[in-house]
Amino acid sequence: MPSSRTVTAVLGPTNTGKTHLAVERMLGHGSGMIGLPLRLLAREIYERVRQRAGDAAVALVTGEEKIIPALARYWICTVEAMPSDVDVPFLAIDEVQLCADFERGHIFTDRVLHRRGRDETMLLGAATMRPILERLLPGTTFVSRPRFSQLLYAGQKKITRLPRRSAIVAFSAEMVYATAELIRRQRGGAAVVLGALSPRTRNAQVALYQSGDVDYIVATDAIGMGLNMDVDHVAFASTRKFDGFQYRQLNPSELGQVAGRAGRYMNDGTFGVTGEADPFEPEMVERLEGHNFEAVRMLQWRNRELDFTSLDRLRQSLNLTPHLQGLTRAQPNADLLALEALARDAATHDLAQSRRDVERLWEVCQIPDYRNISNSEHAAIVSRIFQFLQTGSGFIDEDWFVRQLRFCENTHGDLDTLSNRISHIRTWTFVANRPDWLKAPLYWQSRAREIEDKLSDALHERLTQRFIDRRTSVLMRRLAQKEELMSTVEEDGAIRVEGEYVGRINGFLFVPDGAAEGAGARALKTAALSAVAAEISARAKAVAASADTDLKLTRDGQIIWNHAPVGRLEPGSTLLKPRASVIAGEQLSGSDREEVQQRLQKFVDRHIATVLEPLVKLEEGEGLEGISRGIAYRLVETLGVLPRDQVAEEVKSLSQDDRGKLRALGARFGAFNIYVPVLLKPAPTELRLLLWALGLQREGKLDLAALPQPPGQGLTSAAFDRSTPRGFYGVCGYRICGSRVVRIDMLERLADLIRERVFWRPRIAEEQRPAGSVEGGGFTVVPDMMSLVGCSGDDFLGILRSLDYRAQKRKVKRPAAAPPSQPDIADNPVAAADAPPPATATAEIEQIAPPTGGDISAPGSEASTDAAAPIDAAAAPVVDEIEIEVWWPKDTGPFRARAERQMRHAGHRRAAPMPSDGTSGPPSEAAPGDPGRPPRQGKGPRRGNRTRDEDGPADRKPRREGGKPPAAERKPAPEKPIDPDSPFAVLGALKAKLAGS
Repeated sequence: MPSSRTVTAVLGPTNTGKTHLAVERMLGHGSGMIGLPLRLLAREIYERVRQRAGDAAVALVTGEEKIIPALARYWICTVEAMPSDVDVPFLAIDEVQLCADFERGHIFTDRVLHRRGRDETMLLGAATMRPILERLLPGTTFVSRPRFSQLLYAGQKKITRLPRRSAIVAFSAEMVYATAELIRRQRGGAAVVLGALSPRTRNAQVALYQSGDVDYIVATDAIGMGLNMDVDHVAFASTRKFDGFQYRQLNPSELGQVAGRAGRYMNDGTFGVTGEADPFEPEMVERLEGHNFEAVRMLQWRNRELDFTSLDRLRQSLNLTPHLQGLTRAQPNADLLALEALARDAATHDLAQSRRDVERLWEVCQIPDYRNISNSEHAAIVSRIFQFLQTGSGFIDEDWFVRQLRFCENTHGDLDTLSNRISHIRTWTFVANRPDWLKAPLYWQSRAREIEDKLSDALHERLTQRFIDRRTSVLMRRLAQKEELMSTVEEDGAIRVEGEYVGRINGFLFVPDGAAEGAGARALKTAALSAVAAEISARAKAVAASADTDLKLTRDGQIIWNHAPVGRLEPGSTLLKPRASVIAGEQLSGSDREEVQQRLQKFVDRHIATVLEPLVKLEEGEGLEGISRGIAYRLVETLGVLPRDQVAEEVKSLSQDDRGKLRALGARFGAFNIYVPVLLKPAPTELRLLLWALGLQREGKLDLAALPQPPGQGLTSAAFDRSTPRGFYGVCGYRICGSRVVRIDMLERLADLIRERVFWRPRIAEEQRPAGSVEGGGFTVVPDMMSLVGCSGDDFLGILRSLDYRAQKRKVKRPAAAPPSQPDIADNPVAAADAPPPATATAEIEQIAPPTGGDISAPGSEASTDAAAPIDAAAAPVVDEIEIEVWWPKDTGPFRARAERQMRHAGHRRAAPMPSDGTSGPPSEAAPGDPGRPPRQGKGPRRGNRTRDEDGPADRKPRREGGKPPAAERKPAPEKPIDPDSPFAVLGALKAKLAGS
């Protein structure tokens, strides 16, 4: 045992300045070290010394935090973390009476007996330690320090009648929380300190009390050691505690340690009881006031000379008993219990064979059990970490470590949940601070520290929200001093009175804080009203002078300014003229409110005129008269999408001039709808939906908040949702087709694609029949059609049926497989040029869709690729027939008219005529000599020449006198010479050249 000649024991009660004396003595030396009982107190002393000596000269070492400059001279440590390899001239150990503590006592005893400074060693603690220190450390110099102020007993008081600057002490979390809640309701709130809190949270709570934000602090006996607070009165709400083994009464020295926190420096303090605690007996009062306690008779001890040659020898050395009187072997703690559990585990036993292995195992067992879980659970974690260190790379697996940290990252939850996560992260912070357990210890130390700080801040916030009513506290203090309350408005609209949040201005509305209650809340709101009125008036002027770009109209009809709603749309006189109303309370009135309303109305009118410009022009109807003006009115009424069948007769009556005027205003005449294409874009669609919903809302059929979302942007079709209001999809620009809704412009493109195939005739002999066109008229389904509407199979067939297309079975000849000697045309351009065009039947089969009921694959799928594979008709002899499904439009008139005109414009010959009686579907067989022309139906005369347009059926016109003779009497028109530069002439010349060679 080291010599005790340089040891000085400074003993005395609380508030004697012992710790302050030790710090001053340490700074008087060139270097030094002080061991403190709490990480919390170590951080406080570190900050104090750092301000005196500078950052580069001071180190902080705790189990969970290490700040060690390269040239550190002063070391501030927790007693457990005092480094053993640092030799300093001065060394101090604080609160040495903890040598008798069952859990940590053996560590304090070891430091008292074996740690020394070269020149001076100082032991700080209660006077009860003097007899045993005299026996164990002969030659020690003892210094007694009297208390700076008196400590007096104040008797029993109700919690609600405790004086300001009081600390209420309880010994369970439930009692602490209940007491704090009662004080919050009656006196504005209290800070809370429990042993389970992290040091950062405890510091933050103490800071609330020290700053005067609250006048009360509710705590366990954790405040009895190391926490320096300006407490005038200590009230015991209970005098019983659970010490880890049983519930027991606090002994006089423990009560004195806590009661002694009352009074700071020269200010006297008082103590007493409150709540359910019984008043102290006179004898107890006398002992507490006079700091007269029984001396400590026994110190906890554990052998420090450990034998690491084997696991069994380590256990034996830990179980040795002391030889000095006054020392007793410490009870097994978490580290020893973990070692015993691991020693019984065969896998762990096998990994701890060498001396270094056993040392490493004991190091791992030193991990504190911050979580207070069962011994087996703690031992399992210790075992897992030891296995990582002894196998593989020799480091803890980082993926496993990340999972442990991730469990702690969540900052949501109640007080107990956050406290539990803090206990977990403190364990991993301790692990990360081991220098050789992780590959990147510095990174993981900062990561664990960051998580612990976040959790601590979240817990502090929860405690503050639950147990502190700052408004009431501030208000009561200011009202007691009869001072005027000061109100402020922050940039985000928050209203604060004397720095306390009382509500928020959202747009033009003042939203008071719902948590405010009672007389204090009414006073706060009254004090805030003047600031609210001035701010709302300023905002009204800003809105009145704002540009259109500062305002935004949402899909639910709200007008947003500065991220807050300031107005809303309401139905107006017409569909395109809704009314803008102001969202404001009674604070906005008079001319300010009127100016805002006028500004919002101008914004709405200009916004509609810009986004829905075609509709506005159609509503004005400049140059439109009669039927065309009626159709324009119907287009406006339906917000730009008008089903054609609703105005079929009116469209037939339109002249070409009227049609041109409507087209000039943006309208398009499609096969199924008359619509304005530009209005199908997302922004116009959203606005049209809003105007449509306003009309339904006026009729009480729809709430704007329940307006469904339109199909996703870019979708050509979507599943039909039957819960949507009637007319919803039409306004969105979609048509309901069976189980799907299809964008109307895609439907028109589909109709164009089908029309080209139904009436197809070649312009030149070499022209190939397009995919899907069937000889004899009609079409089969091909991938290009399905890709337009984004669906296949039964969904696509349902679309066709909804558009009045009808299917018919037809037999065509099947081509046989090509003989092996046939050259591959696809890979041989010369062979492709020489090959004859495909046979008619083969061209049909190439486009055949699966029979009814089969799966029609979407474009790009395997099935569609196979179906569209070309067949060499020249090499494949016809062997039999197959049955295919051919589709026809039910009403061929409009389709035939448009197809004929399109083919005339493109240079086509006259298309195959359709049945003259308007019946649906093709004839059963083609007329002789013309396989593409069906025979006439009925006995009526053929239709004469008619004038048609692209949008509707033709109107008959009588043949004029002296008109053209019948076709049989006309002379054939002379053939035009072939242009030698045309592609067809070049292709023919190339083929002739290849044939000659």
